Amino acid sequence: MIRKIIHIDEEKCNGCGACANACHEGAIDMVDGKAKLVRENFCDGFGDCLPECPTGAITFEEREAPEYDEAAVKAAQAAKAAPAAAAAPAAPVQGHSCPGSAMRTFQRAEQAPAQASAAASCAKPVSRLNQWPCQIKLLPTKAAFYDGADILVAADCTAYAYANMHEDFMKGKITLIGCPKLDAVDYYDKLLEIFKSNDIKSLTIVRMEVPCCGGLQRAAEDALKHSGKFVPWRVVTISLDGEVME
Repeated sequence: MIRKIIHIDEEKCNGCGACANACHEGAIDMVDGKAKLVRENFCDGFGDCLPECPTGAITFEEREAPEYDEAAVKAAQAAKAAPAAAAAPAAPVQGHSCPGSAMRTFQRAEQAPAQASAAASCAKPVSRLNQWPCQIKLLPTKAAFYDGADILVAADCTAYAYANMHEDFMKGKITLIGCPKLDAVDYYDKLLEIFKSNDIKSLTIVRMEVPCCGGLQRAAEDALKHSGKFVPWRVVTISLDGEVME
């Protein structure tokens, strides 16, 4: 099939290995000191590796290539993770977990419209975070605050780039934030379980314009699609200079 896939210019490659580390699918290996696309069926075409290359050796191209094999990627990721999981220390016994992971919900008082208008120019910003924790890795898959909730899945950089994140996107929603590049994890399984196990009303995905945010968007979209839930959903992209590109 003809599809978008990465191309690595070996002349420009300096062998730093940044692209191989950034490729969560495992499509790139270092061979004889150079980055090589060794598993074409593992390349999803989102280009998480592009912004990591310091020499500009990686570009997109449209050509004949095997179809992206998500099942094979997940199987390889699971096989790679198994030894690390076996070597990890045992989970803390119940009652001795990190206090920072304890679930909490917050009641946010709402101003009447007239009061809000009068105070708009002088009131300090109000947090619209409605639950804790908010990191996808720390959130439970089943919780009372999910039921009947509008869900926001947001890349963590969006809150820094977009000035009005709390009012425009977090207000009235349960917020799930993460970065697949920094966490080095595919959020699909966690999000799928959250969507399947709870009565959610809608999904909003807020991501940055950078290619690596494609992993977060894809995980959330695929999880919703496979959860069996038919709810309104949308994707909003924030530019690097803090503007909505939707």
